[in-house]
Amino acid sequence: MLYNVCMVCDFFYPNMGGVESHLFLLAQRLIQSGHKVIIITHSYGNRKGVRYMTNGLKVYYVPTLVIYSEATLPTLYGCFPLFRNIFIRESIDIVHGHGAFSALCQEAILHGKTMGLKVCFTDHSLFGFADASSILTNKLLKFTLSDVDHVICVSHTSKENTVLRAALSPRNVSVIPNAVVASQFLPDPSAADPKWITIVVISRLVYRKGVDLLVAVIPRICAMHKNVRFIIGGDGPKRIDLEQMREKHLLQDRVELLGPVKHHQVRNILIQGNIFLNTSLTEAFCIAIVEAACAGLFVVSTKVGGVPEVLPNHMINYATPEEDDLIIAISKALHMTRFKKVDPSKFNDELKDMYSWSNVAERTEKIYDLICQTQVSPLIERFRRYYGCGLYAGKIFCMVMALDYLFWIFLEFMFPRDSIELATTFPYERYRQQMDQQRRSPSPRMSNGKQDFYGDGGGDGDGDIDKGVV
Repeated sequence: MLYNVCMVCDFFYPNMGGVESHLFLLAQRLIQSGHKVIIITHSYGNRKGVRYMTNGLKVYYVPTLVIYSEATLPTLYGCFPLFRNIFIRESIDIVHGHGAFSALCQEAILHGKTMGLKVCFTDHSLFGFADASSILTNKLLKFTLSDVDHVICVSHTSKENTVLRAALSPRNVSVIPNAVVASQFLPDPSAADPKWITIVVISRLVYRKGVDLLVAVIPRICAMHKNVRFIIGGDGPKRIDLEQMREKHLLQDRVELLGPVKHHQVRNILIQGNIFLNTSLTEAFCIAIVEAACAGLFVVSTKVGGVPEVLPNHMINYATPEEDDLIIAISKALHMTRFKKVDPSKFNDELKDMYSWSNVAERTEKIYDLICQTQVSPLIERFRRYYGCGLYAGKIFCMVMALDYLFWIFLEFMFPRDSIELATTFPYERYRQQMDQQRRSPSPRMSNGKQDFYGDGGGDGDGDIDKGVV
């Protein structure tokens, strides 16, 4: 069957990261399979309203308040009228939320369920159980997921974590890993500087990504190996620590800080290197190491979260998230690189079959088929599920859900469905024909060096067809 799917997340282009790429590329593949897909996210600067991206992907950039690291302020009921309008206008069948940190995602799942739509959730993160932030997030996630139709995790480690955090039945949780467009990360050995062994780091420069470890490791590696240099791409609050380290140890000629990197630039940076370094303290999957291996780099990574599930052992060296162990793992990788004990030229061929977005889309479609076969839960069953979330929290959750239901009845009375104009379906087939024609006869826009055709996810990371607000 074909479905009208609404994906909701705070994190999307032009912000860069694994979740953002996951939403975009999954949406592209689902559209190619014949489904209608739209995305709801918050506005980014001047990017507001409705935008059309590659292959007719429609994105609603809604005006909400961002409080921290692109996460929006939870409003509970504030966005319900807007969500309802979009769901009805686009004739949505399935609401697919992404990211436990996304307030828009949590609210869309609650409101979608109240409206009788099918809802599912994809978890991209790992959380602990002891600190205040994790306890609060886990309680809110338990509230949201207690009434969700199905949950998707990107690794088996992530599944175990989510099942424990949200007190879910493992039968209601599936594992569908991330993927990579291997053709966008073809190796090019001639791009690397033969005078140096280059270690590449591309990451958000935040605490969770282990930047403090990176700051400690770089001076020691540079002192031990005179022909090693670092290229670091990405931005974040920890960038100042890297700049101070570089100044303190006089490593300006051996540590290059590139700043923010768009997705279409990643491959050009990766092929300059020999080794990719990931120092994350927690990861549910880590798509960055897959992209690096596809580009022909040997990977050194901390052995955390779902990372051990991602790459075959001959492509990666593991280390515990400790300075000394990371130094040993990097030194072993440098030795292997010097004496050519690895053959990275074959990495791309191996990984393109292991991680395919077509496979991810097919498995996601099976989840959609599964949840659409289930019956809509009666109101009393929803109350029972929320009541079981805790002695005090359960009662609060029941009141929240009851108010949400009453608010929906009010909106249905004040703004009848008949008064909402249905959106015109994007002419996907005609667009594909035009893009096929442009590929056969490249226009100036298509020959700018960026892959911007529908078959490979396309775009420059911003991905707009029409840069204006529709």
